[in-house]
Amino acid sequence: MQKTIFIISKMDCPSEENLIRMKLDGISSIANLDFDIPNRKLTVFHKGESDQIEKSVIELNLGGKVVSTELTDQMDFKENTNQKKLLWSVLAINFTFFIIEMTTGLISKSMGLVADSLDMLADSFVYGISLFAVGGTLIKKKRIAKLAGYFQISLAIIGFVEVLRRFLGDEKLPDFSTMIIVSIFALIANGICLYILQKSKSKEEAHMKASMIFTSNDVIINLGVIIAGVMVNWLSSNKPDLIIGAIVFVLVIQGAFRILKLSK
Repeated sequence: MQKTIFIISKMDCPSEENLIRMKLDGISSIANLDFDIPNRKLTVFHKGESDQIEKSVIELNLGGKVVSTELTDQMDFKENTNQKKLLWSVLAINFTFFIIEMTTGLISKSMGLVADSLDMLADSFVYGISLFAVGGTLIKKKRIAKLAGYFQISLAIIGFVEVLRRFLGDEKLPDFSTMIIVSIFALIANGICLYILQKSKSKEEAHMKASMIFTSNDVIINLGVIIAGVMVNWLSSNKPDLIIGAIVFVLVIQGAFRILKLSK
């Protein structure tokens, strides 16, 4: 048995873990995957060469690189029987906040909230593909990934065009208090998702470090919308909201391309 260790610099939350799991699904030589999200590390236990595994990890553009490959005597691996239940929980939380943020974003005229809602939807797609593709064929998984990826790109492009329209037009200020309050709840929701998935790990990893929470892209986005809300009130301008909205739409499009990588 071989043990190959990857450092994946952009793996900062459980949705990236699921992306990688799905990308490596179907490679018969893999015996087990061990993820260490706080340290951005993936350990792959496999038979034979690691070339195909390395190629698949690199294709996701998450900054993956091989650190070492060595022989190991480890043959027994602990499987998490609650993984499906946990994925359903985080899927429900993410999709609920997609609806909440999209609705409040449209009502309050905040593109930051609308963009963050699509980020929640993107995570929902990843968890959903993980769940609905279980037991299905590889072709089915690829088809679902392709549909989800293109749908996500379409919504993000529409949002980005709306941001440009508002930059050039004379729009009313977004409701900064709604931006801040909803984003605080979204931040709490993302923290809960991280906790739910992290507690399923070994006891060593069960203690979730603060650094893991505050370096998560999802949480950084929530904090960005909160800061934008404060700036909207301070400057009496909608520009901070539009700037954070544009940034998040770009991140959503990047995430969509990673989902599309699963369809190849």
